[in-house]
Amino acid sequence: MTHAPLIIDIAGTALTPAERRRLRDPLVGGVVLFARNWASRSQLVALTAAMKKVRSDLLVTVDHEGGRVQRFRDDGFTPLPPMADLGRAWQRDPLRAVQFATACGLVMGSELRACGVDLSFAPVLDLDWSRAAVIGTRSLHADPRVVALLAQALIAGMTRAGLSHCAKHFPGHGWAVADSHVDAPRDARGLGTILAMDAAPYGWLRHGLKAVMPAHVVYRRVDALPAGFSARWLTGILREQLGFSGAIFSDDLSMQGARAIAPDDQGAVLAALRAGCDMALVCNQSVVDGGAPIERLLAELHAAMARGHWAPDPDGAGRRLALLPSAPAQPWDAVMRSTSYRAALEDIGLQG
Repeated sequence: MTHAPLIIDIAGTALTPAERRRLRDPLVGGVVLFARNWASRSQLVALTAAMKKVRSDLLVTVDHEGGRVQRFRDDGFTPLPPMADLGRAWQRDPLRAVQFATACGLVMGSELRACGVDLSFAPVLDLDWSRAAVIGTRSLHADPRVVALLAQALIAGMTRAGLSHCAKHFPGHGWAVADSHVDAPRDARGLGTILAMDAAPYGWLRHGLKAVMPAHVVYRRVDALPAGFSARWLTGILREQLGFSGAIFSDDLSMQGARAIAPDDQGAVLAALRAGCDMALVCNQSVVDGGAPIERLLAELHAAMARGHWAPDPDGAGRRLALLPSAPAQPWDAVMRSTSYRAALEDIGLQG
């Protein structure tokens, strides 16, 4: 069982011959979709089917949280509320909020699976410290106990629909003010505070979490490296101390928070994998020079393997394959008629 640690992107709404060739590379394990890959629901179904025809074990992923982070918004897709709405619902009625969160997860999962998507990078577990604009209404609540319970409900809905999840951004991006897309955020708090607050949901949910994404944030009193490049955070704390055994995805390694550590794709990918990531996301490179950065990265990683400078983690293969769906996706029309989906839609509507 070969580990395929790269998650790459594609340029448009259909695969090109060059992209098909890249997806066949044994180091590629999946694809991350963006709004530019969407034209219509039928087009998305055809695109994901084409990917699976190239490689049945490819993991098709997307950032589809709700609120302002939702890649597909029309042609039948339900506009999901920002996660802060679930937290506000909790303040009114905790049990109704759990019902609301489960419904959001079920609707999200049902619609994405009907279009051939395997995993959404959700839910966000970052606490609402009212500091990080990049998180903002993406956060469920300020209380880690509420975040854990609402996230558990979201995951339950996603899982019922057959969609895998990835909780983010470990150990927490809510305190760091800077946006890691364009900067290198810092968090000067001590380990005890972070574990008691921001990272607490990861420990409480460890038996149900299938995947986690670390933050491109430097917690300087714990490690000089961002969490996504830190063996102390990923192996020592997340796996050994908190007991997480699922897959670890890097955040996008083309972001500025990663470029502060490694100036090129190969350096960033190898640093993330050596620190304990199972999968490395390299996004928005297919639109640069016809995908030349991806071609270069693949060649460099194969050369590094051949020279013995790096070897894939065999355990990572099993963790990636565990994220693939266990059953075929239901067609869209069947989903629309299902009792569970219609009831979930009603629950979301009642919260409006």
